[in-house]
This record gives sequence, structure tokens and C-alpha cells, in this order.
Amino acid sequence: MKKLLSMVLCAMMALTLAGCGGSSDDSSTYTYSSELDIKNLDSSDADDGCSFTALHAIIDGLMKPAKDGTTTYGIAKSSEVSEDGLTHTYKLRDAKWSNGDAVTANDFVYAWQRIFKKKGNYYYMFCDGIANIAGAQELSDKIDAEQDLTDEDLNKLGVKAVDDKTLEITTTTRVSFFDELMSFPCFYPINEKFAEKQGDKYGKSADSILGNGAFVMTNWEPGSVAEFEKNDKFYAAKDVKIDKLVMKLVQEPKVAAQAFEAGETDFAIINSDLVDKYKKDESFKNISEGFLFYVQPNLENADLANLNVRKALSLAINRKDLCENVLKDGSQAAKGFVPSGLSISPEGKDFRDEAATGTDESPMDVFATYLQNAFSSLKGLKIEMVATTKQDRIYNKQKKGDFDLSVTRWGPDYGDPTTYLTLALTDNNNNYGHWSNAEYDSIMGKVNSETDANARWQLMIDAEKILCEDLGYIPVFEKGTATLQNTKVKNLGIKPVGVPYTFEYVSK
Repeated sequence: MKKLLSMVLCAMMALTLAGCGGSSDDSSTYTYSSELDIKNLDSSDADDGCSFTALHAIIDGLMKPAKDGTTTYGIAKSSEVSEDGLTHTYKLRDAKWSNGDAVTANDFVYAWQRIFKKKGNYYYMFCDGIANIAGAQELSDKIDAEQDLTDEDLNKLGVKAVDDKTLEITTTTRVSFFDELMSFPCFYPINEKFAEKQGDKYGKSADSILGNGAFVMTNWEPGSVAEFEKNDKFYAAKDVKIDKLVMKLVQEPKVAAQAFEAGETDFAIINSDLVDKYKKDESFKNISEGFLFYVQPNLENADLANLNVRKALSLAINRKDLCENVLKDGSQAAKGFVPSGLSISPEGKDFRDEAATGTDESPMDVFATYLQNAFSSLKGLKIEMVATTKQDRIYNKQKKGDFDLSVTRWGPDYGDPTTYLTLALTDNNNNYGHWSNAEYDSIMGKVNSETDANARWQLMIDAEKILCEDLGYIPVFEKGTATLQNTKVKNLGIKPVGVPYTFEYVSK
């Protein structure tokens, strides 16, 4: 290749799982550190794991993560699904916002309409292929066409407050993972009166957010710390064992490890440089993040539009060496675009085990440097590596097509293969590399409408095979995380899907 290929990499991770903890001699406080900052607490805009973790500490959705990692009822106390699978009716419990207001069905209607009105980051999850909520795709199409949405348009969204304690949701097709979706932050409720009073400031400070969850935010200093206290108005307050939660923000792994050793934290993320030092310590644990790290080629580059060039790039990467000898944090070589442990088939088998075809921000800089060295073995290829922040990478580089190869990642929003597979659809807003395959789009369209679970599963396997063989995306590794965890702490919720960490059940 004669053209210069530039690599855009992210020095900060997109949806990081991070943590540290509270003073080990204080059983009423749990302190958690994050490599990233909280972006904001507006569920229409928050799109990173650190913000999701903070947001769920103060707000419950219809459903929420259970202590054992499954999905259980949150603000909803019961639910029914119509025989055709298209009408979901949730009965709400007697829950209150922290200001004493009752949580009502209208809080969900308002929040869901608001995410479209504000053109929020996750409105696509309401649409065809994911939640399939009636009217959502039409709203999305208008947004994509840069048309203004009227109140009449928003009222066509298939969500209705039958009464204060009854929420009815209509979908266009049966969605087997609908309850799990309802635990994702973009589906959280918002107190309309409070949010309208805050205006554009909503969710940007401790004073401009109102919760209904286990904790109340009392202080937030961006880039430094966020503090929470137990919410006495929480419907399950008697089950919350800690009185205070502290999130230390933008902490380097070395600093977090030193704090852990000093007994100041309960949970610390460590990087590959520190693994050898701590791997024999009883507090050392590898956990799965659930994120897939990959290289995204920009197919508008004529060289990268050549499949053989993409194959050469993929074959140049020694994934096993990268995971075992460089990252050393429990990461695994990627064998496809859908990570292992994400979703189980109707027959009880992992998608990754059945879909045998595939490729033979913290670690982002290490990952990119490794790739630069690997690609240097390819004759005629020159790499200019450009370091940037997540914000710049996504909004200034990727969305504008200002890259040739992007080192990036994706974290699962829900436990179904489509959380990854929809990324590669021709019209998906996150398909920054402009890979397009008509057969793939057609199969994924069938996935959306197929009601037979086994047939749907096979369609997703077929779709991933096309994507992997054409290398529209080049999967590299499934991210693991090396951590130091206080052995006296129990029931910290860690989940590689949706909200990364849940503090509601923690005890010391």
C-alpha cells in the first residue's frame, strides 16, 4: 500500500470497569475508584460505564440487577406479557423519589419521550432490532432526517401510563430479552417537574439530579470525587448495609493500588505493569469486563476496502501473545465479534461456542502500541499513531470519518448477540467504518422479526460468519480486568452487561 494509514487510538477507555473502596476499618463506607470521570447523570446522554455505575447507585428502573447477577424487579413489582408477546404491562410498587414525590408511570413516559426529544445517545435502543417499541423507529428516522419532533410525534411512542401505577409498553415484535433491557439506564424514569426546573443543567451536578434508588448523591467534584449517602426513602432501604458510598474519580492504577495497600480502598483496578507484583496476593482477582476490543477499518479508504489488506492486518496480530504476555489481566483472544459469556442459546450453549467461525483506555495505549509493532511487519505499510481522548476519538474523529484505522471497543448493553451484531448494519450510527453488506443486513432483518428462538439463534450465527469472514471489523481481544478486592467485602455486584457495578447489596 502506498497510502499512509493513520491509527486513531483512545488513551482513555470507552466504558471502563473500575473501582476501589472505602476505608477498610469502616464497615459503613465503601469507596470505589474509577480511571474515568462521570460524564453526567442524565440518562438521555450518559453513555459510559462510570456514569452508568453512578447513575444506578441513585436511580432504579423498572428492572435492575439482582444480587446473583440475574435481572429482578426494581420500580416494577410485577409484569405481564400478552399472549402475542407485543404488550408488556408493568405494575409499579409504592416507590418514592428522594424528595418525597411518588414514582409514577408518567415518569417513564416522560423520560422515554425526552430521550428522543433531546436526540440522546441511546434512543436507537428503543428502535427496531433491539427493544422494538412501537413508533420508535419512525421517531429515529425523523431524527436521522434532521426533522424536528412534535409532541404529536412523541405521543406515538408505544409507552402509556394507564394510571399512576400501571405502565403499558407496545412492541412491534416479540423481544425475548425485554425485561433485561428495562434495567439499562436509558430506560430509567425521570421526575418531570424536577427535570424541567433544572433545564439543561439536569444531571450535571449533585444538586441537579433526583433519584429513587439505594443512595442519594451529596457531592460531585468532576475529576476528583463523588459521594453518596444511603437513601432512607428507598423502597428497600432496610436491605442496604452501607451508609456511605464514595467514588474516587480519574485514578491511575498505580495510585489506586497504593491506596489499597494503605487500607484506604476496597477495590482497585491494576494494569498489566502491576499484575506480576500482586498476582499471588489473596486480594488479587481477574474479572470479565465483557468488552470487545477491535480495530475498525475505514472502508472509504481504497486500500482498506481491499479484503486482502484487511486479512493481512488481522493475521499480523498475535492475539495470544498480546493477552498472555502484554496485558496479563485475564483478557482472552477474540474468536469472533460476539464475546464469550454474553448470551446462552435456547439449548443452553454459549454463542461463542456455537459460532465457531471467527478470527484466528487503560490498555488502549498498550494495545495500540502492540498493533503498531505488529503491523510494521507488513511491507509497504506505514503507521502514524495518533493518541487522543475518548471524546475526541468518537465525536471528532470517528463520526467525521477522520481516520483510517481506529483502535476502539464496545461494551454490551444487554445480554443478546444483537448488542454487537447491530453495530455492523449499514445504517447503524455507530458503523463509523462504513462496512456494508446487503446479505448481512437482510439476515439481521430476519433476526428482528423471527419469533422461533432456535431459528433466530442460527440467523445470528450466520450473520456473524459473514462479518468475520469479510473483516468489516477486526476483533482482537475480550477484555479482562485485574483487580485487588478487599476480602472482607461481600456482594459487590459485577456484571459485564449494562451497569458494571452495583453497590446496593454490598456489606463489609
